[in-house]
Amino acid sequence: MSGTTPTPTPTPPAPLPPPPAARPARYDFLNSKPPPNYVAGLGRGATGFTTRSDIGPARAAPDLPDRSASAAGPAVGRGRGKPTGEDDGDDDGGDEEKGYDENQKFDEFEGNDAGLFSNADYDDDDREADAVWESIDQRMDSRRKDRREARLKQEIEKYRASNPKITEQFADLKRKLADLSAQEWESIPEIGDYSLRNKKKRFESFVPVPDTLLEKARQEQEHVTALDPKSRAAGGTETPWAQTPVTDLTAVGEGRGTVLSLKLDRLSDSVSGLTVVDPKGYLTDLKSMKITSDAEISDIKKARLLLKSVTQTNPKHPPGWIAAARLEEIAGKLQVARQLIQRGCEECPKNEDVWLEACRLASPDEAKAVIARGVMSIQNSVKLWLQAAKLESSDLNKSRVLRKGLEHIPDSVRLWKAVVELANEEDARLLLHRAVECCPLHVELWLALARLETYDQARKVLNKAREKLPKDPAIWITAAKLEEANGNAQSVNKVIERGIRSLQREGMDIDREAWLKEAEAAERAGSVLTCQSIVKNTIGIGVDDEDRKRTWVADAEECKKRGSIETARAIYAHALTVFLTKKSIWLKAAQLEKGHGTRESLDALLKKAVNYNPRAEVLWLMAAKEKWLAGDVPAARAILQEAYAAIPNSEEIWLAAFKLEFENNEPERARMLLAKARERGGTERVWMKSAIVERELGNVGEERRLLEEGLKLFPAFFKLWLMLGQMEDRLGNGAKAKEVFENGLKHCPSCIPLWLSLASLEEKISGLSKSRAVLTMARKKNPATPELWLAAIRAELRNGNKKEADALLAKALQECPTSGILWAAAIEMAPRPQRKGKSTDAIKRSDHDPHVIATVAKLFWLDRKVDKARSWLNRAVTLAPDVGDFWAFYYKFELQHGTVDTQKDVLKRCVAAEPKHGEKWQAISKAVENSHLPVEALLKKAVVVVDVEENANLAGA
Repeated sequence: MSGTTPTPTPTPPAPLPPPPAARPARYDFLNSKPPPNYVAGLGRGATGFTTRSDIGPARAAPDLPDRSASAAGPAVGRGRGKPTGEDDGDDDGGDEEKGYDENQKFDEFEGNDAGLFSNADYDDDDREADAVWESIDQRMDSRRKDRREARLKQEIEKYRASNPKITEQFADLKRKLADLSAQEWESIPEIGDYSLRNKKKRFESFVPVPDTLLEKARQEQEHVTALDPKSRAAGGTETPWAQTPVTDLTAVGEGRGTVLSLKLDRLSDSVSGLTVVDPKGYLTDLKSMKITSDAEISDIKKARLLLKSVTQTNPKHPPGWIAAARLEEIAGKLQVARQLIQRGCEECPKNEDVWLEACRLASPDEAKAVIARGVMSIQNSVKLWLQAAKLESSDLNKSRVLRKGLEHIPDSVRLWKAVVELANEEDARLLLHRAVECCPLHVELWLALARLETYDQARKVLNKAREKLPKDPAIWITAAKLEEANGNAQSVNKVIERGIRSLQREGMDIDREAWLKEAEAAERAGSVLTCQSIVKNTIGIGVDDEDRKRTWVADAEECKKRGSIETARAIYAHALTVFLTKKSIWLKAAQLEKGHGTRESLDALLKKAVNYNPRAEVLWLMAAKEKWLAGDVPAARAILQEAYAAIPNSEEIWLAAFKLEFENNEPERARMLLAKARERGGTERVWMKSAIVERELGNVGEERRLLEEGLKLFPAFFKLWLMLGQMEDRLGNGAKAKEVFENGLKHCPSCIPLWLSLASLEEKISGLSKSRAVLTMARKKNPATPELWLAAIRAELRNGNKKEADALLAKALQECPTSGILWAAAIEMAPRPQRKGKSTDAIKRSDHDPHVIATVAKLFWLDRKVDKARSWLNRAVTLAPDVGDFWAFYYKFELQHGTVDTQKDVLKRCVAAEPKHGEKWQAISKAVENSHLPVEALLKKAVVVVDVEENANLAGA
């Protein structure tokens, strides 16, 4: 064999001669223990060796016999051959199969080399080395894990893109199925069997019909007027089965008609011949007929047998009789059910449930007798007396029955309540006096008596009730309501305070949540002072000092959500007595008054707020705005002057004063205020407002001067660059405007409005190519910006490049997959049949963006689905109430399809929302001629702009 060195066969040493008897110590080493790591024959090279070619199914060299009789294991280098001393069964010393074990196991890690180290000891050094290598493997695997998972994910996506599922390939076709009408669906032809097996022409044979078959068919269709002899023998009432033609369908139909006529005749009046069938009642009877299946009948029989066993083995068990009677009732055997329940009453005369069931099953005439026997058997059963009262028709008889029951059960609260409800006011008062004597521990009776008594008597009744029930808080709350109803406002708080102290002395735990619920109940009952007293005395119980503010504000908000306005107002009032300088609580209370109070209450609250918080700008501004909205401009001006005296360097107050003067057509006052603000070192907003005033007054030179000075001070404020560029563009200085925009972008490279303004100017001056370059540069400097992508798409559409616009839209959706404005544009640009599927994808990807929802609403609008369109437009304005474009679409929709009420509602909601944003809305609201128009007028102008734009789109399409 090439490449393999044969293993030399070791030559065993010659047998030693017997030692001389004179020197036995010379051969003692043969019986002694060999030294460590000793291998016989190693010195003279008489051991086997293994080469590289033997790795694989290697065959270890045969082991040399161990001369040591005490060797415990195989020597080093033996491998996994046969154990020493095992008989080979073959004396041929040149056989290569000696010492090779075919059943040796192949080690997964070491291969067949495992045999070289199989008998070595696995010590701590080996264990430490394996742990080190394992940690290295884990570290290397964790370093490659992210790249490996990313590569695997990319391969899976690539495979799915190249091998789409059948459901994905036909998804658009499935969506189109929703548009099919019923007629189109029915017109789809049925698929036939076009297999070759059915296309083969079969041999058809035609045989003439025998005359006997034709004659038999003719006889079956004949109408015979004579009776058969066998029928005459039976009196003409029986038809021999062999004579009945089974193939005459006409006769079968006539027979059904005959049977129906017999049934109707049976229902007719035999005297007058007129029908007594009520058509409606007849149909009702047919519907109420219960068709019992065989399975139900079998179940009823089994249940009847079981219940019969129950009643026979234990006749004193009431539920068994009740169940048996109800089973028969279900089976339709009402008489049997009555008999069974009657036997149950005889066997169990002291069980009220049996008597109640007997009364229910009995006829109306017998029910009173049954219940009378029942109350005679069980005279202290409240249920039986109440049932007996129900069976009576007049209130007088019911009252007599209940009073008879009270003679036997004087401590029954239910009977007392029932008899009081039937009595008039005077009788009820007398009855309640007797009731509280018989049932002194029921607070409801005491409270009912107090409500019927006069003020003085009611106080006495409540005092007695408090003596009987010292731990019931309802008595104290009723006493407070009584004082409030009689005009004793000062006594209300005293009563609640005394009540809480008394309950605490009695060991009662004051539950704050329960008392707040009582306060809300008092508010609903109209007892506002009682509600306020309860809140004042219980709101702080069980609340830590550091948690008071948070807990009280949360309680007030919860009460506000539940509609308990007075309770929330009382909570805020108490909180403000503790936290006088907390601005947030004052604001919450002011918002509550603004939404649910009067102007006077709001003004009073804000006056107190600014007195306790003179440094709170927002409170001053809110007070001034409320005065302004009320039409009292001088009062608003006075409040702002007080605010400026309290906070002299507040820019917010300066700007609020400017807005007040500017909106009320006082430009000179506004100009003076802004000049003072600029002198005192105003911020960029002051310079911007100053330029707006000059723009409205038409002072172009002054406007330019203010903008340029402002830009020297605040070069990073993009609005000043934008206003200056727009001013130059408005004056026709295109080159100058372009220079301004470019300078602005040097200072504000991430300002999207500046990029859009420059691109629009370039398109107007130099054409599409220059605008496209500007937008491309903007997208490189501001990646993942949907507004820039949308501007580029619209620019291509304006110039008729539909394919280029579609390509840009696809790239835009890849870079901004969740942008609502891009998905809305995709829906509008899609062909009409594909818009539905595109809308579904857009809603899923954009997470219900309001722009997408508004676009879908417009699709419903075009399809004349009015209700859906209204619902989706309402969702859009609810999600984004600050976008005026959505309000314009909504209002236009209501003008076309709504009523006057819905139009007014949309207009009112829009005015309350005060929208500030929106592509069309901002262009209208920021125009110089519209600067002082109210929201209502701006909305109507926006509707006109939307209408013009839609007409232009329809004309272009």
